[in-house]
Amino acid sequence: MSEDTAAIRAGEELPLGKLAEHLKGKLDHGGEIEARQFPGGHSNLTYQLTIGGNEYVLRRAPLGPVAPKAHDMVREARILEAVHPHFPLAPRVYMICEDASVLGVPFYLMERRHGVVVRTTMPEEFRDVGDFAPRVSRALVDTLAALHAVDVERHGLTGIGKPEGFLQRQVAGWTERWRRVEIEPSAEMDRVTKWLAATIPDSGPPAIVHNDYKLDNLMLDTEDPSRVVAVLDWEMTTVGDPMADLGLSLCYWVHVRSEDSKVTGLPAAEGWFTREEFLGRYAQQSGRELSHVGWHEVLGIFKLAVILQQIYYRYWKGQTRDERFKDFYSRVRGLTETAVERMDAVG
Repeated sequence: MSEDTAAIRAGEELPLGKLAEHLKGKLDHGGEIEARQFPGGHSNLTYQLTIGGNEYVLRRAPLGPVAPKAHDMVREARILEAVHPHFPLAPRVYMICEDASVLGVPFYLMERRHGVVVRTTMPEEFRDVGDFAPRVSRALVDTLAALHAVDVERHGLTGIGKPEGFLQRQVAGWTERWRRVEIEPSAEMDRVTKWLAATIPDSGPPAIVHNDYKLDNLMLDTEDPSRVVAVLDWEMTTVGDPMADLGLSLCYWVHVRSEDSKVTGLPAAEGWFTREEFLGRYAQQSGRELSHVGWHEVLGIFKLAVILQQIYYRYWKGQTRDERFKDFYSRVRGLTETAVERMDAVG
């Protein structure tokens, strides 16, 4: 099996002694902590802790200054606590620490699940699976439909967000985020933000919106790529229009392919869903109406551009030394061009 953790990156070490002292009496077992890091992802820092032979996952915000309301690990943990009983693919939370004196920021511990996260190369576990791509495609879409099928009213989950006015707040909020990290003016991005604000569609019944639903936020069973064992990264989850999830997922799945804008490419394999197959499967599984999906694709592309710009801005300001981020500006430019193209196609 491929190893999904690595040695901790320089400068991102944990104060294990202080952490062990804080955890005394809070878990069923204690003792020396062994720590490794999950190297994927570009924002929050995620670690595997082994304590008394038991494994946990620790999540904390990135180093350095962060955008207001971003990387709120306490909120993410509270969301997991609320969602897990009704959608078990959301990992269980064991403890939340709001005391910043321990690690310098709040953090939480959740259960460690084992499986395969598919990124840009074919996982070793699935090299001999002939129908790997269509099976994973179906799993991705079906899991999204299952998440959106959770009855937020019945289970008292509407408090996670504010469904009324959701899309208006999405456009206004992400536009504000863009303005805070804009390094130089962009006429193309100005066009996108004005178009989004002027053409907001009506929303259907509200649902849980993961807000960062993509292939590498799914963990697959090592023996069966059609079985999802966990959905990860719930930081931006809310309740609102589920088409926002569909639009962002399509952005990662279909549009993000050029070298300039590539963020998550699909491993080489025949049979990945086309855009039409993706939408057809979602419509079949969810029963939802998709007439405004083009608008939501543009919103998704815009949101992804803002996320990458926020990360690049931290690198540009010298707030992080992670060299993975140095070319993110070109990716943002590529996504901006894609947003304009899709916007013009929608009309």
